[in-house]
Amino acid sequence: MLSLARVSAEVDPASLTVTEALANDPLWLSIVKAVIILVFLLTSVLFAVWFERRVIGRLQERPGPNRHGPFGLLQSVMDAMKLLFKEDITVRAADKVLYIVAPMISVFCALLIFAVIPFGPVTSIPGTDIVTPLQLTDFPVAVLFILACAALGVYGIVLGGWASGSTYPLMGSIRSTAQVISYELAMGLSLVTVFLLSGTMSTSGIVEAQADRWWIWPLFPAFILYVISMVGETNRLPFDLPEAEGELVAGFMTEYSSMKFAWFFLAEYMNMINVSAVAATLFMGGWQAPWPQSWPGAEFLNSGIMPPLWLILKIWLLMFVFVWIRGSLLRFRYDQFMKLGWKILIPVGLGWLVFFSVGRAAFDAWDRDLNVYDAVAGLIAILLTIAVISFIKGEPVEKPEPEREELDAFAGGFPVPPLPHQTLPPSPRSGRTVEARAGGDDPEGGAA
Repeated sequence: MLSLARVSAEVDPASLTVTEALANDPLWLSIVKAVIILVFLLTSVLFAVWFERRVIGRLQERPGPNRHGPFGLLQSVMDAMKLLFKEDITVRAADKVLYIVAPMISVFCALLIFAVIPFGPVTSIPGTDIVTPLQLTDFPVAVLFILACAALGVYGIVLGGWASGSTYPLMGSIRSTAQVISYELAMGLSLVTVFLLSGTMSTSGIVEAQADRWWIWPLFPAFILYVISMVGETNRLPFDLPEAEGELVAGFMTEYSSMKFAWFFLAEYMNMINVSAVAATLFMGGWQAPWPQSWPGAEFLNSGIMPPLWLILKIWLLMFVFVWIRGSLLRFRYDQFMKLGWKILIPVGLGWLVFFSVGRAAFDAWDRDLNVYDAVAGLIAILLTIAVISFIKGEPVEKPEPEREELDAFAGGFPVPPLPHQTLPPSPRSGRTVEARAGGDDPEGGAA
């Protein structure tokens, strides 16, 4: 066992496991890592707000924020300062303690998830003899820790809606509870096949298992399932029913203002970054380069400053997907939302899990190459899904058009527009107009 995470200059950092290096991190180093993660998340949220507004502006053919700072980069800072200095109003009917604590719970749970996200391999700090992984902590069930933090974060929304003492926030918080239960089940099912392939629930172990290929290729159906679930988990369009301003004003955030509202806002964008980081870690190789480590040049691309840059690039690629979805889709109705979660995502997740695990066990029993099965399983599952959907939908049934009835628009004394199945009688003026044009005269009475 190493002492105080210090090793002699002869020790190769690559020879140390993540657990060995983390177990000997001094306290000050853990505090420095935690502060770096905090600063990274806060700056990422500021950039994410600008990024979302700018990208949606381009999707809708408008400039987006462009006044404050170069390319409008300081707009997020201006918005944060505005929320900081706004009047802080507390609702008289609110439960004062829970009303204040609720947004804190959401932010705190959002901050915890990045503690187990690896930014790079075991690395020696330049100028010192300290060897440490670019990760705050890790343990054998790190992914379960992530799911637990995501589940606890909903308590902030539920308590915030209930403690506001108002009807609309309460309805939004109840929706959030149903949403988390529905989509966390699908999200958990999408991750089981990752555990099967990796042989571990440790985040660093899952990244190391993807040295030759990313899990997005053999587990592509699971990746699609996770992406849909992560959008629902973070209350983003088209799944932002807990804060649906169309029918609930602003949902669970209706009675919040100033910094308490900013905490909820901060937690939402942090959760977007969190689920994107989890997807990049579990399906897209984490901090590893897109090339297998056996290829020439891979050692350089996975050393130095490159691993954190690869992870950040993948995170923002998935953040673009979030923004793209928001700029493209409309909000679901509540019944559509629940039907998608319970009748489609969960059965598809169970079917994919059975298909993948049974097929892999069969290949193992027949002494076949499991790599071959992993390479084609995702493609086969996609083709089967398309075939099943096509079979269920079948040929479109041509419905006979209803007989169109003639409407007397002035029957009630004032004009009434026709319904889709109704037609107006021909205008008597239209006949005179045709005759006038045939005779070469102006229908208004003048000569042509």
